[in-house]
Amino acid sequence: MKILLPGGAGLVGQNLVVPLQKRGYSNITVIDNHDSNTRILKMLHPDIKVVQADLSVQGEWEKSFQDADVVVMLQAQIGGNVLQSFLDNNVRSTQNILNAIKNNSVPYLVHISSSVVQSMSNDLYTITKKRQETLVNDSSVPSCILRPTLMFGWFDRKHLGWLSRFMNEFPIFPIPGNGEFIRQPLYAGDFCNIIISCIENRITSRIFNISGYETITYIDIIRSLKKATRSKSLIIRIPYWFFFSLLWFWGMFDRNPPFTTQQLTALKASDEFEVIEWPEIFGVSSTPFDEAINLTFNDPQYSKIVLDF
Repeated sequence: MKILLPGGAGLVGQNLVVPLQKRGYSNITVIDNHDSNTRILKMLHPDIKVVQADLSVQGEWEKSFQDADVVVMLQAQIGGNVLQSFLDNNVRSTQNILNAIKNNSVPYLVHISSSVVQSMSNDLYTITKKRQETLVNDSSVPSCILRPTLMFGWFDRKHLGWLSRFMNEFPIFPIPGNGEFIRQPLYAGDFCNIIISCIENRITSRIFNISGYETITYIDIIRSLKKATRSKSLIIRIPYWFFFSLLWFWGMFDRNPPFTTQQLTALKASDEFEVIEWPEIFGVSSTPFDEAINLTFNDPQYSKIVLDF
């Protein structure tokens, strides 16, 4: 089976290649435009094909879709403050990929959407992910759409990975407001097993909300991170408005900050998403949060490898 992973050098893609190869899949092609992340992928998996290309621009990369059996669409602009980056990486790239799928008669697509499409947030990521999912849903390509919540796992360059590194580098870790924002973090290892189940069972014409099984507050996530990483950082609460101001000031000097005011606003919204019986639906296990955190930050082979922004 030829498996194609557009955007496969990111968090989910890097986590997905590991179990795919363990299950015997060898004909894997990754298309990604990130220099350092594709180098990491090549270093870890020299036997897979890696094509470095900008998916928002039509080009030679489209030839990779010839004879493909399944496409797992992973590319996404997650952070930053530049609208064009979100349009290019979440919308235009999707239009190009769908065209390549149709032109090469690829029989199956797994699209990685996001829980934010049902969120109350109105940031650039949410807006463009909604447009991306609509493009897939309106196409004639046989597909399964997965909407994961906030994800964490090996290679995390944002979210919990960045927070853990910040915690280990600074003696004080600030929490906005009271920190009692509801989160449903999803372990990337579990999510990758769901993707593999879709590949093997060819589930189509369905949209699945894939939420973390455990509801946990933001401040408790930080406490779990501190325990798993053995950090000495002091967790302190600061006023929300002050935290917002610090992020705004940071964004004035960083074109692609790891955490933005838009993401802070989304955090405060404390959306709670549907929890379906995905272990039963896809025939996979749900890893307890504390165990998943320990696997993420204490794995001897992968936990110290960090992707770039």
